[in-house]
Amino acid sequence: MPGHRLTAPKGPAVTDDRERPRAAAAFDALGAEYEKAFAGSTTHRHSLEWLLDRLAPRSRVLDVGSGTGRPTAETLADAGHEVLGVDISPVMVELAARQVPTAEFRCADIRDVPLADASFDAVCVYFSLLQLDRAEQTDLVRHLVRLLKPGGYLVLATVPLDVQDVDATFMGQPVRVTSFPAQDLIALAEESGLEVLAQEASMFTPAHPDARPEPHLFLHCRRTGQPRMG
Repeated sequence: MPGHRLTAPKGPAVTDDRERPRAAAAFDALGAEYEKAFAGSTTHRHSLEWLLDRLAPRSRVLDVGSGTGRPTAETLADAGHEVLGVDISPVMVELAARQVPTAEFRCADIRDVPLADASFDAVCVYFSLLQLDRAEQTDLVRHLVRLLKPGGYLVLATVPLDVQDVDATFMGQPVRVTSFPAQDLIALAEESGLEVLAQEASMFTPAHPDARPEPHLFLHCRRTGQPRMG
């Protein structure tokens, strides 16, 4: 969830049960505006090209926080891969199903979707961790690694800031943001059983009146081991 403006924390931390509907409401309100704001990200395109160069034909790919389906699910599906997109926003899922009919989309929290271990060739996690706290992000990355086949790929993008439970305005919508600085995110990936094969950092300004330049970090990883317990 890039494109945010950080402000001082306000009030107590929102619990997970309350945070999920708030996050969904924010992206329901944004709808197609999100896609337009980030359509110009060349770093995102480079990341997809990196993944496409490595996938075998008809690979099975999980897109976590699939949004409107563009560019990730559409690019992968158009290349002949089997794509499952999961997003908590009903509006986003409806848009994605209409725009990318060759992929499958589910409206759910990825943590609640029953998926078999070692059942995907690749997992995409583009800016979809930022509304979870650090413990939840850690647990989810480890879970997603378990969903990968040995040698499978995971691509992860975030805004690499040292922030926890910070109130933010994201394209006019109130959200709560947590992230890791770059080195901590790399350490999390490695501790989760991933080898970081490549990384790309950039500054990007979303095409939105409230947007400011922001750092983006893309990690391109391969599953080499089992996530550590704990």
